Amino acid sequence: MKIKSQKDFWAGLMFVFSGSAFAWGATSYSFGSSANPGPGYFPFGLGIILALLGAVVLFKALAIEVEGGDPIGAWNLKPMAVICVAVVVFGLTIPTLGLVIALPLLVFISSLVSGEFSAKEVLISCVVLTIFSWLTFIKGLGLTIPVWPASLAG
Repeated sequence: MKIKSQKDFWAGLMFVFSGSAFAWGATSYSFGSSANPGPGYFPFGLGIILALLGAVVLFKALAIEVEGGDPIGAWNLKPMAVICVAVVVFGLTIPTLGLVIALPLLVFISSLVSGEFSAKEVLISCVVLTIFSWLTFIKGLGLTIPVWPASLAG
């Protein structure tokens, strides 16, 4: 069978693999019921949906002809490395610096790889994401994530 779109083929394969891995990993948790779902219910369902979506994309890559084969371009490793570093920095700094510093730091480091860096847009993103994260995770879900630096929290 000939691959007719390399981009769709590899994207579909990645979705099938990731979705299957999440669904399989969720089987080690309790499912509960539809009325009272357990911790494995949502990740299992989401994994299955992702795997099915990947299968559709994979089928499209094998069945529908695209002009030129839609080749995959060169991998740009620098942006991927910077994003990974930003996430690691966030994970290491949130316990001591809190959400109000760690999240903007994540956004700022991540924005450095953009060719369209704008200080105003980064600042707006920092404020919006910090407020949204605070509302969602701390107020909405009641998670115990430090908001302020440990030295200020008292």
